[in-house]
Amino acid sequence: MKKALIVQGGWDGHEPQLTSKRFAKLLENHDYTVQISDTLDVLEDVEKLMELDLIVACWTMGEIKHEYVENISKAVANGTGLAGCHGGMCDSFRQDVQWQFMTGGQWVSHPGGDGIDYTVNVCKGSSPIVEGLEDFPVCSEHYYLHIDPAVEVLATTRFPIVPYYHISNKPVDMPVAWTKYWGNGRVFYLSLGHHDDVFDKSPNAQVLMERGMVWSGEGKAYTKENQLTTERFENEAKMY
Repeated sequence: MKKALIVQGGWDGHEPQLTSKRFAKLLENHDYTVQISDTLDVLEDVEKLMELDLIVACWTMGEIKHEYVENISKAVANGTGLAGCHGGMCDSFRQDVQWQFMTGGQWVSHPGGDGIDYTVNVCKGSSPIVEGLEDFPVCSEHYYLHIDPAVEVLATTRFPIVPYYHISNKPVDMPVAWTKYWGNGRVFYLSLGHHDDVFDKSPNAQVLMERGMVWSGEGKAYTKENQLTTERFENEAKMY
């Protein structure tokens, strides 16, 4: 069986215990054994992280030892997948830019707060993750993020919806879901998930999250076909 680690914590408003429980159940349906940890110290042992098929981040804000980020970075570069949603991954550890580089984006605002009605537009043909999915409505926080231009965008939403300082600019299509690579590892992010019930009210959101986690966790199966050694990444990193 494949092995996944879910790290839950940080700001309670994002209901990390509920989303972690949901994600664990989804992964168990795909023959994963899942460990849920309430402490970041589980990230201390890089060798154990490298044995995992998937790490799921459910930790909003907070602080992390940079060595733990480096351990995740090495594990993902070695083929371990990384996935998360909403603030649980792309509003984690704001002080650590390597985390932001690895995950592909960083939350900066949600104009209007919670309870905003908007549409998620699926980028058809962008990935098997979105196969068969149609555009769908959401009522929740509307995430504005700063994005790594290297990501593969799977779904978007249009800004602005409500008046805010950014309204003076032209309308933009903000990524809602994306994939990217980190060394040999696969990374997936979904900006939905302010509260756990978003996945019930907008079922396509859960489909995206489930498929994204599974896709990320399959990275090791393809590592040997396109092997980039972890040692090479580490040697290059020492130059910067």
